[in-house]
Amino acid sequence: MMSNNELAEFIIEQTSDAVIYADNHGNIQRWNDAASRLFGFSKAEVLGQSLDIIIPERARKAHWQGFNVAIQNGNLKLSGKPTLTRAVHKNVDTKLYVEMSFSLVKDNDGHVQGSVAIARDMTEAVAQKKLK
Repeated sequence: MMSNNELAEFIIEQTSDAVIYADNHGNIQRWNDAASRLFGFSKAEVLGQSLDIIIPERARKAHWQGFNVAIQNGNLKLSGKPTLTRAVHKNVDTKLYVEMSFSLVKDNDGHVQGSVAIARDMTEAVAQKKLK
């Protein structure tokens, strides 16, 4: 029988949605296989890197303002609200739209340790909507 930690690892790795965890400084600490498929970057390429690697340059200022406020206040304005946004794919010619849901990760004492995002590819849906 596997431990709870092992089970959690299997769940994160085998989910079809991208799971990205960043520490309080916005550096990627967890990146599952679905994230690699979605964004085109391997774990080795992103672990320890800034979230900027997947955030379009024009969206970074607003992202970091919201991220820093959430980390400091322990409240996330977008928590539980899926948000459609552009993202950066390793192949810069690839247009990528993702729906992301965000949550803060807190320890047993309620201190924010970082943020987790669950992402899903919405590129095809956005393209279909534009055709209508």
